[in-house]
Amino acid sequence: MASARLRWLSAALVALGALCLLLSMHGLPLLPGEPLGFRKEGRFLQLPALDCRRDPPFLVLLVASAHDQLPARTAIRETWGGQRAARGRRTETLFLLGTSPSPAAARAVAREARRHRDIVQKDFVDAYLNLTLKTMMGIEWVHRFCPRAAFVMKTDSDMFVNVAYLVELLLRRNRTARFATGFLKLHELPIRERRNKWFVSRREYPWDRYPPFCSGTAYVLSGDVASQVYRVADRVPFLKLEDVFVGLCLAKLRIGLEELHSEQTFFPGGLSFSPCRFRRIVACHFVPPHKMLSYWKALEASPGEACPAE
Repeated sequence: MASARLRWLSAALVALGALCLLLSMHGLPLLPGEPLGFRKEGRFLQLPALDCRRDPPFLVLLVASAHDQLPARTAIRETWGGQRAARGRRTETLFLLGTSPSPAAARAVAREARRHRDIVQKDFVDAYLNLTLKTMMGIEWVHRFCPRAAFVMKTDSDMFVNVAYLVELLLRRNRTARFATGFLKLHELPIRERRNKWFVSRREYPWDRYPPFCSGTAYVLSGDVASQVYRVADRVPFLKLEDVFVGLCLAKLRIGLEELHSEQTFFPGGLSFSPCRFRRIVACHFVPPHKMLSYWKALEASPGEACPAE
């Protein structure tokens, strides 16, 4: 009996050791309270036809999108994302996508990628919980294929971006290194209510306060910071909240956030439209495709219109 128990204990220890080795190889926590780490993995399925070596862009705009958001991508291509230059500086807009379990959706995205050559895609499931993977995919693309871009903006497909004004403000600031800006969130607390969309457990994030971060609706990093964020990403706790995750990376790098302008220019909560108002904003949330087109046409039709604040 004692011999059988000893053999059972020995086998259990071997199995436990093998499990620990397997978990450590895959970057998973060995202790119940240890946060998960970010893993740099996955292969690119689609890459844009963009050569950054000879003429690196001043600004790369990375738009997080989803398979069913073709109308939004089309509207962006026909408006602010269709710009290739602003204030004499080159700009490029790319769309970030994961994969879909639907073969028809996968084929449609492949056709779209061949036609427009502006999609970056990796082999992870395209879902809200994978938004950090999607954002980091875009930052990885910049780091690997376009490291000389002066600035990188991450934004969403329901955002109106005034690219010309953004470039103007970036030129005014004249900061091309260790720069991060957007709508600053400086005193945010983790939400522990399980039914909330932004719930984060203590296992995922055991601390009581987030570091400063920018709203994920739109933020800008200088090119060097984008590369540094990618390099440091596997040394901070992984979070599904991509804006907080990038904030954790910036905190690890000791890079502070800065306002782009003395007046508010990023509007994550949305903003009512007028040509005068939108001429002096950088990004506005909750803009559906049909409004994006009408806003753009109104701005294009009134470039010299006198505004009360001017």
